[in-house]
Formats: sequence, structure tokens, C-alpha cells
Amino acid sequence: MAPAPQYRRSVSKERFPSLYTSLRTQVYNDPAARGPGSAIRSIAWNPTGTLIATGSASRILRVWNPEKASVKNSTELKGHTGAIECVAWNPIVEAQLASCSTDGTVRLWDVRSNASIAEVKIGGEGLTLAWAPDGDVLMVGRRDDCLVPIHTGTMTASEPLQQPIQTNQTTFSHSGRELFLTTGDGRVKILDYPSMTSLHTLNAHTSACCAIELCPRGKNLAVGGSDALISLWDTTDWVCRHTLGEGIGPVRSVGFSFDGSFVAGGSDEGNNIGVVGHPRLSGNDG
Repeated sequence: MAPAPQYRRSVSKERFPSLYTSLRTQVYNDPAARGPGSAIRSIAWNPTGTLIATGSASRILRVWNPEKASVKNSTELKGHTGAIECVAWNPIVEAQLASCSTDGTVRLWDVRSNASIAEVKIGGEGLTLAWAPDGDVLMVGRRDDCLVPIHTGTMTASEPLQQPIQTNQTTFSHSGRELFLTTGDGRVKILDYPSMTSLHTLNAHTSACCAIELCPRGKNLAVGGSDALISLWDTTDWVCRHTLGEGIGPVRSVGFSFDGSFVAGGSDEGNNIGVVGHPRLSGNDG
């Protein structure tokens, strides 16, 4: 008889510290990403948690086996001629990875064959990536605050959508019918997709909003700001329920645990990652 499947279960806020104090950090050294101007710019787990992709300012895109820390067990994907600003896995196609670069291109990679399967010119320096939940659209953010939708079925780019204000990061709703944008004036814009008409605006932070992520259950939206705060928004009425002030610098990245019970924020200042849990994020409220 086959063993019973092992299901992941939530951890209470009280138990979280005791479970993690015994863990040790594993360092993955990329010799190509050392020295000034060669830092790793982006990191992403694939949907099944079996691979890690990193992109660096030294044009190196690497796929790691999390069980083997040595760089000799990783795969280097070559093709970009500029710094790699963002990497993102297709949420539907397990082995498909997207990357954008300052060389003005977005590439799709098949990590099984270690090959670039498509290249799209986006007309400017690529900065951010956001997959639609069905994997049909890849939204690219350029450094000049243009958004470029790429239709992955044909690997063609639509006309750039110039934004009227600094746009730092985007993410889709779980339905794919809304697009969330963080802006330089401390707001989050919620747009209908694909019409791009405005649905709502959140006055989220007193300074620039840098990072954004929707929790797995879709009930909370986390926004990281340059004011070192993370705000948590209830997506049913768009009210800010919590403000988390664990950071020591601008919050450049945010991420939820698989069940939405914890949210982590990262900054480019200091050496720590803040992990915060709250009863309202646990269980069915996440």
C-alpha cells in the first residue's frame, strides 16, 4: 500500500521561532556574481519548489538545485548581453523560465534543454516581470515606466503602455482580470485587465511603494514601501488592516508563505529578512 500523502500544515506564530532556530543557512556561491557591479538582482523558486533561478548584473542567469549548493551542480543559461533585472517562472509550465534584461529583451527558457526558446524585443530596458495566472500573458515593466504585455502563445509584444508616474512593480490578481501597480507617489493602482482602465487607487504609503504581492488565498495584498513599512490590505473592502514596521530600510520585496499565514519583507539595507505572522493571516483568513 502506498504511504499516505503528506500535507503541508500551517505553523502558529508562537511555534515559528522554535522551529527555525535549529535551521542553518546554506550559502550558494556564484563566482560570476562577485565584485562591484555583478550582484544578484533577482531570485525565484519554481512552482514546485525544486529549482531556484537567479539573475545577476553580470549577465549570468543560473538555475540551482536547492539540494546541492555547489555551483558545479547548477546550470548557466547564456544569451543576455546586459544585466538581468528579473527572473520569473511560468505558473503553468513547470520548466519554463522568463528573464528580462537591460539589453532590451525578454527571453523564455526551457530549463530541461537549457535553451532559450524565444526572445522578444521590448523597446527599452526591462526591469520587472509578472505572469498572468494562466501563463498566457507576461507583463514586462520597463525602466522608463512603460508596461509591455507579451502574449506567450505567439511570443509577440503589444504596444507599450506608458504610465503617467513612476511604476515600480506589478502583479496580477488570481483571476487575471486585475493588475496591481506600485507607484513612486506611495499609491497602488488597481487596473482592469486588459482594458487598463482604473478601478481603484490605494493611498498605501507616505513615500514610494516598491514591492507588492497577493497572498495565496487572495484575501490580503502586501505592499512594501521605501518608508520601511509593509502594509496589509483586505481585498474585500480595500481597507488597510495592518502596518508592519519590522524593516530597517526600504522594503524592496515581499512574499507570503504558502498558506498566507506569514509575510516576509526584504531590504537592500542591513543583513536581515523580516518575517511577520498575525492571527488574522492564519487559517482561513490569509
